[in-house]
Amino acid sequence: MGLLDGLLGHAAEIDVSEVADELAPMLGENEAIQRVFKEIRDMYVFTSKRLILIDKQGLTGKKVDYHSIPYKAIVQFKLETAGHFDLDAELKIWVSGQSEPIEKELKKDTVVGIQQTLATFLP
Repeated sequence: MGLLDGLLGHAAEIDVSEVADELAPMLGENEAIQRVFKEIRDMYVFTSKRLILIDKQGLTGKKVDYHSIPYKAIVQFKLETAGHFDLDAELKIWVSGQSEPIEKELKKDTVVGIQQTLATFLP
């Protein structure tokens, strides 16, 4: 992930091994990390069973919000790709029982990876 991408808050895929130790206590039995996208301090973690949205808060990042979404709870998702002059794309995920989607801005280059991962794991 480039410095400029990090400063702008754009997500980029990172190697699973970079965060495996940090995320190991969060994983259930027979659950494995498949792909990870990171922006500054926040992460989108795709496991074999769920999507985990990790939001590190505050100046130090010690307060962390973990939003776990089982793939079976995702009813639809929408990706809006970047145009010629846009630098980012938008991801919207609708979760069963919630009227408003979860919205995230992504780096143009990560849209395909996230779309493929969601399509692979959704029931």
